[in-house]
Amino acid sequence: MMRAFTVALGGKCDLCHVQGDFASDENKHKVIARKMIVMTREINAKFPDGKEHVTCYTCHRGDHEPKMAPEEKPAAD
Repeated sequence: MMRAFTVALGGKCDLCHVQGDFASDENKHKVIARKMIVMTREINAKFPDGKEHVTCYTCHRGDHEPKMAPEEKPAAD
């Protein structure tokens, strides 16, 4: 599961964990991540087929911060 988080968020363990003390909640990103995990579980619970439709990768796509809009493409010449 942790491996999936690192891929989805494009970071290493210390993005959310305090190095040397993984149990610590001192890193604010760990607290935020827990809230996002609850959110995705609540969303997935609403699908009648019981499958996982939404993950961290759904929004983050390998970036720490999810994009809120598509990137502008340069105009074709």
